[in-house]
Amino acid sequence: MRVLALDYGEARCGCALSDPSGTIVTPIEAIPRVDTRRGMAALEALIEEREVERIVVGLPVSLRGGDTAQTLACRAFARRLAARLGQRTPVELHDERFTTRIAREERGTFRAGLDSRAAAHLLESWLQARAARQSASSDA
Repeated sequence: MRVLALDYGEARCGCALSDPSGTIVTPIEAIPRVDTRRGMAALEALIEEREVERIVVGLPVSLRGGDTAQTLACRAFARRLAARLGQRTPVELHDERFTTRIAREERGTFRAGLDSRAAAHLLESWLQARAARQSASSDA
């Protein structure tokens, strides 16, 4: 299943994509101003072109796990996106605490911007959590 992770922001939305097996995560080009008509059209084209089957939107909760203004904005974006896509592509939220900090601290040369590298860390976290849930359910 190909999964797209989004690190939502008003200026740009970082993007990362898994391979169909869910083992390799690749940060890809961010989408500028995803809340505009043009930005949403670019996101929908990406979903279609890359045959995305699920979308994971990063949820920036506070360190204590509570909502912030950005958390509320991300929840609203995820609701709008889910309504726009309907049943064809499920949208879910996943805790993104520390993904930007981790992406910022990476060493080396990366073609993808900070937002898309943060989305890649988000997607890796989601894939690991999914694998743990599947393993736990198969052990039961």
